[in-house]
Amino acid sequence: MKPMQTLCILLAGLLQATAGAGAPPSASAYHEWSCEPSGAAGGLKLGVTYTLWIPPGVKTIRGVVVHQHGCGEPACKAGATAAYDLHWQALARKWDCALLGPSYHQREQDDCAWWCDPAQGSGKTFLRALAEFAVRTGHPELEQAPWALWGHSGGANWAGHMLLTHPQRIVAVWLRSGSPRLIPAPAQGAAPGFPPAALAVPVMCNLGIKEKTDRFASLWASTFAFLQDFRAQGALVGLALDPRTSHECGDSRYLAIPWFDACLAQRLPGQPGAPLRSLSGAGAWLAPLAGGSPQPAPAFTGDPAQSVWLPNAAVAKAWSEYVQTGATPDPTPPPPPGNVRLSAGGELTWEAEADFESGLAGFIIERDGTEIARLPEHPAGPFGRPLFQKMSYHDTPEKPLPAMRFKVPAAAPGATHQYALRAVNSCGLKSTPTQAVPAP
Repeated sequence: MKPMQTLCILLAGLLQATAGAGAPPSASAYHEWSCEPSGAAGGLKLGVTYTLWIPPGVKTIRGVVVHQHGCGEPACKAGATAAYDLHWQALARKWDCALLGPSYHQREQDDCAWWCDPAQGSGKTFLRALAEFAVRTGHPELEQAPWALWGHSGGANWAGHMLLTHPQRIVAVWLRSGSPRLIPAPAQGAAPGFPPAALAVPVMCNLGIKEKTDRFASLWASTFAFLQDFRAQGALVGLALDPRTSHECGDSRYLAIPWFDACLAQRLPGQPGAPLRSLSGAGAWLAPLAGGSPQPAPAFTGDPAQSVWLPNAAVAKAWSEYVQTGATPDPTPPPPPGNVRLSAGGELTWEAEADFESGLAGFIIERDGTEIARLPEHPAGPFGRPLFQKMSYHDTPEKPLPAMRFKVPAAAPGATHQYALRAVNSCGLKSTPTQAVPAP
């Protein structure tokens, strides 16, 4: 962004949000807040733009799902589209949560620690962003709402630090290819100590198996050290090894989203503003850290301190698939598109939500019950399953974001046709067709 006279400004993503205390909830689903670099002691040395998505029609926001990118200029730029991700929006929508995607203005020569260490200003700026959004969107509950944190690489370092400093605010944390630095041991030779409240927060460490032997080997070692020390103190932490990838995110979202779903179901309070619910452990499953099938926690015969913690049976099943194949299956078809319209000029437009289990791969356009086109025409998935929103290395949609529109072919003179659509998920399953709309 160009330099600004004021330190920080607020922008609306689609419509200008109404400012001021007591303002009604904004009609805009997307909102942006940008902050320039600070030269003050303890200030954030880099600029940052936060994009917030609020599910249309939500009355009270129960939490904030944060999708934090990793280090480096490409990763930071990729973070700009995180809040537009249809699949992550499906998770946020289900639980009346906002979806937040930070994008730090880091150049390749900049030090990643300037933002991935919250103590260097990014923690305070994150809290300020939530306070600004709370006022400008008319959702004051945003300022105190709990967080579900997903982080990749340096973003996992950031999320892990936030876990250790704000555990009472955090529903769950997913650490893809990264972890926080350990707190110094209380005594020489003793295991690192962690805040007791952090031990009660569900955490998943997610690594690509190829990281063990490539240039990310030191990251692999530090993540395992964190995992073992954290679990040894009774933390609710698991490990999901991706058999197909290195540092790229691959298809990790197909486990991350149901894992967060289970954690949100168990931890979000019934009343906004109330403390997060504690996990009883009654429905948890455990699996051997060295590999093996998960079992209900009461039936587990191994060493709990050397186990993978999983929140319920459904996630345990998905985890078993993921650690073998790098993805999860989905036997159910996606929901059909909605609000299908055909303009006088022959442009077909519609709306669609992602399949919760396996995302949205694309659409089939039918004329008079016969398929005439698919969107995208040539699906591509260099880092995972092909999706309608092509995924980047960083688990964010690549630009330009695709539009849900299609120009229908011209009809022969005197011919009349009807058009319908089907959604397709990433497992190739098709929805039922929409109600047919006649050509004008």
